[in-house]
Formats: sequence, C-alpha cells, structure tokens
Amino acid sequence: MLMIVIGAVVIDQIIKLYIATHYALGESHEITSWFWLCYVENNGMAFGIEWFSKLALTLFRLVAVGLLGWYAHVLIRRPETPTGYLATIAFIIAGALGNIIDCVFYGKLFGYAGWFFGKVVDMFYFPLIHNSTGEVLFFRPVFNFADSCITCAVGVILLFYMKELNQESGVKNKGNNED
Repeated sequence: MLMIVIGAVVIDQIIKLYIATHYALGESHEITSWFWLCYVENNGMAFGIEWFSKLALTLFRLVAVGLLGWYAHVLIRRPETPTGYLATIAFIIAGALGNIIDCVFYGKLFGYAGWFFGKVVDMFYFPLIHNSTGEVLFFRPVFNFADSCITCAVGVILLFYMKELNQESGVKNKGNNED
C-alpha cells in the first residue's frame, strides 16, 4: 500500500513540476484532437470551487488524509480486507497528498504565496465533444494525475467494493446496538 502512495505521489509531482517549469501559465499544447496539455492553477477544490479559505481547505485536506491513513491502518490489520480495496484507499490517499503538496509548498517554491497558500497545478484537458462553432460541449475541466487517482479509485470502490463499505457501516451500527 505504501508503495502505491509513494509511486503515485512521485508521478504526480514529476508531471506537475515539469508543467510548472516548462509551460507558461495558460499555455496549451494539443497532443491529439481530444487530449491537450494545458497549464492552469486551481486555487480551490475540484473544478475550481472555492467554498472555504485556502488555509481552511489545506488543513481540511491534511485532516482527511490523516483519517484515511488511520482507516487504511485498520484495514491492513484485517486479513479479510481485499487487496484491491486497500489499493483504492491508497490511491485516494496519494491523490490527496499530491494536491496537498501543491497547496503547502508551491506558493513558496514558485514565489507567489506563503506556506499553505499554494495553488494546485492542473494540466490534463480532454475536450471530447464540440459544437459546430468549435466550442467544447463536453468535459471542460482541466485536472491532474492526483485528481485522476482519487476519481478512479472512488469509481472502483463504487463499482466493486460497496460490500466493504456496507460491512464497515454494519459493524459500527451493530456495535452501537449492543451498547
């Protein structure tokens, strides 16, 4: 599990550092008609949503990763936990850590903000469906490898590991009924 987290975070940071040091902010390169590399910085959460202050969001992410790490530790100690389920949790942790690194360090590293106030580097853009004027109609978000780790892992959990989530909730409910 640790190797998944380390590997995914390293891949994410290599891509982000390459984009941030080789592209100008806003610069785009068409790789294929349906895939572009586009350097943008995201100050908020998914799709640029800003519900909290930057510091609150970064601290929330740190707490969430801590709780996920604790949950992973509990799962690892249970021999019946499927390896694939552990891998999905590892990818969620890695994705969150990748974006936390940006928030904590990139502002200071690139000189535009202090510690904990950096922006997340995004670069993958898939303009899949266009209208007759060329305007993108489907899939406008620009995202990064860390976002992909989280999204794909959650998708795999929803498709294949709902039983594990239901068992976790059943254990808690059963424990509460016995008290």
